[in-house]
Amino acid sequence: MSADPNPTAFSSVIDEVLHNSERWARDFAWGDLPAEPLRELVVVSCMDSRQPLKAMLGLNPGEAHFIRNAGGLVTEDVLRSLLISVHMKGTREIMIIQHTECGLLGLRESELRARLERQYGMHSQGPAHFGGFISLEGSVREQVARVRSHPWFPHDLAVRGFTYDVNTGKVLEVR
Repeated sequence: MSADPNPTAFSSVIDEVLHNSERWARDFAWGDLPAEPLRELVVVSCMDSRQPLKAMLGLNPGEAHFIRNAGGLVTEDVLRSLLISVHMKGTREIMIIQHTECGLLGLRESELRARLERQYGMHSQGPAHFGGFISLEGSVREQVARVRSHPWFPHDLAVRGFTYDVNTGKVLEVR
C-alpha cells in the first residue's frame, strides 16, 4: 500500500492510522526489547481514551505490560493475562487504575441489556455482566481484592489501586 501524502484523502480513521503505522515502521527503534517488562510492572486500566497511560505514568515502551478493558475491571480474561504476566514474564507489581467519569460508573445493566434486546432481539448473546458499579473507590478496592485473594498469585506480589481524575490528570491511591 502506498502512503497517501494528503491525510484528508483517507476514507476512514483506520486508513489514516495505517498510514501513520507505516511512518512508525520506518523509524522503528524498539525491535530489541525483551517480552518481559523492564520495570516488572503490569497496569490494568480502562480503555477510556482520556487515559494516556504511558505518558501519565512516565513509562517508555518495554517497561510495563498494559491490560485495558471497559472499566479497568479484573475479569476472568484479565486474571488470565495477569497470571501469565506474573508467572511467565516476571512482573512483580500490579497497578489497577480506574477513572472519574467512567461510563460504567452508575451503569444500570438491566437498562442496557433491555435496550440492546429491543434493538437487536432477545436471541442476541451478550456478556453475562457489563460490569457497572456505583462507587469508583469501591470498585477499585474490589478489583484489588480480586487479585489479592486469587490463590495462584504470590503472597508478596504488590497489588495497589488508584483513581485517575480525567479533569485534573491526578492519579490518587485508593486505600
